[in-house]
Amino acid sequence: MIEAVRPQPQYQISWIKKLTEIPQTAWDALAVPLSTPFLEWNWLTNLETSGSVTAKTGWLPNHLVVWRGQTLIAAAPLYVKGHSYGEFVFDQEWADLARRMGISYYPKLLGMVPFTPAEGYRFLIAPGEDEMLLTDLMVEAIDQFCQRNRLSGCSFLFVDPQWRSQLEQRGFMSWLHHSYIWQNEQFADFDGYLGGFNANQRRNIKRERKAVASAGLRLQVHAGEEIPEAFFEQMHRFYNDTCEKFMWGSKYLTQRFFQQLYPTYAHRVMFVAAYAEGGSPSPLGMSFCITKGDRLYGRYWGSDREIDCLHFDACYYTPIEWAIAQGIQRFDPGAGGRHKKRRGFPAMPNYSLHRFYHPRLSQIFAHYIGEINAAEQQAIEQINQDLPLKQATQ
Repeated sequence: MIEAVRPQPQYQISWIKKLTEIPQTAWDALAVPLSTPFLEWNWLTNLETSGSVTAKTGWLPNHLVVWRGQTLIAAAPLYVKGHSYGEFVFDQEWADLARRMGISYYPKLLGMVPFTPAEGYRFLIAPGEDEMLLTDLMVEAIDQFCQRNRLSGCSFLFVDPQWRSQLEQRGFMSWLHHSYIWQNEQFADFDGYLGGFNANQRRNIKRERKAVASAGLRLQVHAGEEIPEAFFEQMHRFYNDTCEKFMWGSKYLTQRFFQQLYPTYAHRVMFVAAYAEGGSPSPLGMSFCITKGDRLYGRYWGSDREIDCLHFDACYYTPIEWAIAQGIQRFDPGAGGRHKKRRGFPAMPNYSLHRFYHPRLSQIFAHYIGEINAAEQQAIEQINQDLPLKQATQ
């Protein structure tokens, strides 16, 4: 008896330059079930329509989508880049090596959420679909796109840990990095969090929070529907000022981006606002976080004036206190780590994935990446041996 061959589904693969070409309901059917909030339609579309992500800023959207008939069944947000700014994975040394070899490193294709160094990037695939087959088709389409357009390579940054192995099986090479992540060890309250530190650091944290209170400030959390609309524009001002003072050259988001978060994305937003007791009802400082499920992400902060320890309380301590009360299990406070590792944020591994289409560049990357990753792993271990925790002193 001859076994009947089941016909393969008919897929239509295409590239789009604006996420608004996809209905929100179709995109979010793939994105909302994921743990990350940053692959959702509102966040990604806002980046484009606000003028934050454009060809002019060096982020040219070229998103890969897969349809079966009228149903979107897979997608990958992708960008053609002419530089490496706003990525938080610093590949400039690879770009310099390519230049010295006479190889054009830019443009390149990038898969990540722009300006967002938060783990979770992956292909979006509808539940119940053949994930392996669709991943094969999408990788093949990416290879063809890059080679046809003479792109040096394709990279995916801050990838979902479970998704990483799928791409490694398809020839992508992993590059190890680290972030600073707080994890809820079933703390009952903020005192439970403090109990994990050695005595000296417990005193330091209490002193820092007391300094904020002694300055006549009161911190209050505003989340979701209770956030005043005016906060979003005010957050842009704080963001703008912080970038001007401390992160010159890293001001990526426009005023319109913050304005457009309200009201469609406000359900994902949490602010910590600092008020002067007896003063103006408007906050004199704020931190801006995104939350989804049991995850919390610190994004930006700013203040009208320098106040001792306000940054630590608004960006770390009050969000942790709120996270414990809300059952949040994981808090990623954002890029950087000098202040974070002393406050209960150990170094945690994250990975980027890379494929180069020039044989020589690919060979060199493959030859050295194991040594690079081993050094990074050693750095992670050294950082975590120096944390001011009880177990670190035993």
